[in-house]
Amino acid sequence: MIKHIVWFTMKDEAEGAFAEENAEKVATLLRSLEEKIPSVRSFEVSTCFTSTTTEKVQVILLATYDDEEGLAAYANHPAHVAAGEFIGKVRETRKAIDFVV
Repeated sequence: MIKHIVWFTMKDEAEGAFAEENAEKVATLLRSLEEKIPSVRSFEVSTCFTSTTTEKVQVILLATYDDEEGLAAYANHPAHVAAGEFIGKVRETRKAIDFVV
């Protein structure tokens, strides 16, 4: 099983909206992918963080796939690619970690 963690920070302003608005748009876009991509086993997205968070982050995704092929299917799925186009315009940074459990 593969766990996929991605976190984003937003540009202060992009695509006619401020960072907080774009973070919510990104979260909504990401949440919509769960039902569209068959290889997704679990999918969690949040824009709410506790005071103990040590990284600058505005949106986080934690997803699970059966294997690397499932993760690749997600990454290459047209719905993911389309979401990535918008996210690429509004994000300042993106970090990702994939690991086997």
